Amino acid sequence: MVSPLTVAGILVAVFVGFNIGGSSTGVAFGPAVGSRLVRKVTAATLFVGFALLGAWTVGRNVIATMSSSIVPATQFTPVASVVVLFFTGASLLVSNLYGVPASTSMTAVGAIVGLGLASDTLNQALMFVIVSAWIVAPLSSFAVGLVVGRYVYPYVDRYVAFTKFDLHLVQFDRSGTVPRPHLNPRASARDVVGSLSVVAIACYMAFSAGASNAANAVAPLVGAGGSLTVDQGVLLAVFAFGLGSFTIAHRTLETVGDDIIELPILASLIVSVVGGTVITVLSYLGIPASLAVSTTSTIIGLGWGRASRAATLAELATPKPERPEVDVSTGALLTSRAEEVPTGPTIGDVARHEEPPERPDEMPSVPHVGEEGPADLDERSLFDSGAAKRIATMWVLTPALAVVSSYPVFEMLL
Repeated sequence: MVSPLTVAGILVAVFVGFNIGGSSTGVAFGPAVGSRLVRKVTAATLFVGFALLGAWTVGRNVIATMSSSIVPATQFTPVASVVVLFFTGASLLVSNLYGVPASTSMTAVGAIVGLGLASDTLNQALMFVIVSAWIVAPLSSFAVGLVVGRYVYPYVDRYVAFTKFDLHLVQFDRSGTVPRPHLNPRASARDVVGSLSVVAIACYMAFSAGASNAANAVAPLVGAGGSLTVDQGVLLAVFAFGLGSFTIAHRTLETVGDDIIELPILASLIVSVVGGTVITVLSYLGIPASLAVSTTSTIIGLGWGRASRAATLAELATPKPERPEVDVSTGALLTSRAEEVPTGPTIGDVARHEEPPERPDEMPSVPHVGEEGPADLDERSLFDSGAAKRIATMWVLTPALAVVSSYPVFEMLL
């Protein structure tokens, strides 16, 4: 007979997975849905399918780490499992209330650390590796974004265009008995390639989200004296993701999210690839880490790199009096250094159903690094310093609070 505590643990796990699925679907498929490449139901279906693939393959390594390596699996009694899941769910609540992307992975690990400290069973060597990865991962994401923004982004942006269709890319001819799919007649070959790239990268983000987040919902139950097997845990997590994807994700797919809404679609795809790859690698290594941290770090690096093209590295290090210091703000992603050429549509454009500026037929050459282009940098910033400090503070504070708060609870329970 299933104990009431096990049932409570499963319900809390479903709540955690429900919220993860709702928010992650919007982040992964917001550009694809806003560009009318896929419908919301299709986006939710693709998200669940690829999240299952990521959780069933790479995600097992993270579940193993969080269910038996940070502390022994024997420490996950039904009560301890419910407490860990409670703190994970509470972090989601705090994140939603304050609009700050607190890391669910970090908070879950923090609660497990509180359990390990209270029971004197914490694997300190492994925690050193995990914390080191939490430092290296965002720095790596920032560095890659910086290099891409400074040396690669302007050339890719010059040739890559994304179209917002009045109707969906794939349409159906329902004149016959069986509906026949066909491509939107307005779609050029470049539109099709760009559209497939948007959808493919969205699926990749769903894979990364499943790989990193399944453990947050079910790892304590997998470690709790065999309450769930790994296979059962993965299926439960993805089922909860699906509940969120097909319900509350409809709203997030419409609003897309204030943290990325003014990103050009090209920039959002680069951010998704870099952030998703960092998290996929860490998940393969069994290290729980935050997808939100990696993607936001990439956004900062990409914008800084884009803005700094107007100066050489030497000038950035020692600005000359006769040359104004370059303002390296991520608002540079919204402009093109090559003449008065607008970038492709932003995610906000497609979400608000606004038409982006027309791009000229002949694109001017891209200035070399250190050359001033005719266009001034847009002073709007995608990432203001106040928001950056608040988000960084929450990323440090939420796992720390999870440790401090869970430790006395486990001291009383153990």
